Amino acid sequence: MAETRGFSDKTAIGKRLRRLSELIDRDAKSLYKEQGVQFEQRWFGVLNELVVNGPMTVKELAQALRITHASVSETRRSLEAANIIVATADKSDGRQRILHLTAKGKRLVDTLSPLWQALEDASIELNHEARNVVAALDRLDAALERQSLYERVARKLWGDV
Repeated sequence: MAETRGFSDKTAIGKRLRRLSELIDRDAKSLYKEQGVQFEQRWFGVLNELVVNGPMTVKELAQALRITHASVSETRRSLEAANIIVATADKSDGRQRILHLTAKGKRLVDTLSPLWQALEDASIELNHEARNVVAALDRLDAALERQSLYERVARKLWGDV
């Protein structure tokens, strides 16, 4: 029978990122609640892109956010159900849906802008205190772009694949 051994938590990148994400999301959720606003943290990226860039397709949002089309589509459905965005057919390509903020969505953005600015300021403070963790995350992102975790592990398990 093979002996099972534990592994160092210091290198458990996924575990640590999930924990940090949960801490940040929990605090953000509390702040939204204190503002009296029903808001899901996962909505922020899509809303922010629509505020900055104006109406966009799901594909454009996925590319801008560097997440999957499916993830943006799921967020889109949730935002539509909350009447924060509306999707209309693209005049040049009827298969494409263009996402727009509704009047309710614009009011929500106006309401949340001071909170978002405070979150941005606190994030800058945390980044400075953590000695530029954003740069470290950028380096991690670039390393995974060069070679995915899957490829790295497969190479260790099975050699060149």
